[in-house]
Amino acid sequence: MTRCRAAIIAGLAAALVSAAPATAQQAGGDGTAEWITLGTGGGPVTNPSRSQPANLLRFGGQDYLVDVGDGTAMQIGKVGVQTRMIDAIFISHLHFDHTGGLAAILGLRFQTSGRDPLTIYGPPGTRDLVDGLFASMVPGATANYGVAGAPPADHRAGIEVVELRDGESATIGEMTVTARGNSHYSFPPESELAKRFQSLSYRFDMPGKSIVYTGDTGPSPAVEDLARGADLLVAEMMDIPLTITRMLAANPGLPDAQAKAMQSHLATHHLDARDVGEMAARAGVPAVVVTHFAGREAAEPEHLDYYRQAREAYDGVFMIADDLDVFRP
Repeated sequence: MTRCRAAIIAGLAAALVSAAPATAQQAGGDGTAEWITLGTGGGPVTNPSRSQPANLLRFGGQDYLVDVGDGTAMQIGKVGVQTRMIDAIFISHLHFDHTGGLAAILGLRFQTSGRDPLTIYGPPGTRDLVDGLFASMVPGATANYGVAGAPPADHRAGIEVVELRDGESATIGEMTVTARGNSHYSFPPESELAKRFQSLSYRFDMPGKSIVYTGDTGPSPAVEDLARGADLLVAEMMDIPLTITRMLAANPGLPDAQAKAMQSHLATHHLDARDVGEMAARAGVPAVVVTHFAGREAAEPEHLDYYRQAREAYDGVFMIADDLDVFRP
């Protein structure tokens, strides 16, 4: 661990509990809240040290997934959580790096006879996504036990989908969850695409504490408004020039028009370090945790530049998370 990262961890106002696995018995049942960054990788380029975007919010004895990128099932196992224990899932938007692990969660839940209610919250299109996954499960569900005469089981049992739009909210026990549309998509406001798709940021308000998760977004007054007064802002962040270089290297021969569209998307629909600092400062949050990170890692000298860039606008606690870091606001 670098000296800089150790100092940031030591001073984190939204205290970092541990980078080691937390057991199911330890967390969330005593009125505290824990946010675990299960997967902190940014974008669709695979990363050997970071799983794809996924988080676990533990509160009131309940376990909530917030985005569910590829590898989520393995990551929850590392913190003592089985798929049947998940009480709700919140999906920020329908890009594959944020939804690729949902098939495994649903399939393994079925195979372990998980029948407790599970609600999947997400933007418009989430119901179509889940219905498609249910259809893909039919062959495996039909042959689940591989034994003639085995009792049939319903792989849809107990699962409900709730689609949310900008400004809508849901109440779950003592927690209120508010969704705001952000700037990860920029379809013309009156277009059919804008009606069909939204990218959401979420605010989780619990007694005495609140956490805001940006999901993927560019600079967004709506997200700043959502985060105002929160105890912790969990924000995406990308080194955009480096990410463009890496994506072009991973896709040799990419057609020029597609390459330009990708570069435009990254440059306008994501946050760099300075953007995150400015957003946090305007929202007045005391602490920021960065996830969905694509950039130079802590072993590289350039990693410190991200802290310097954020500090130009923001003087609160700022930390770039690793997989399985645990935070208590």
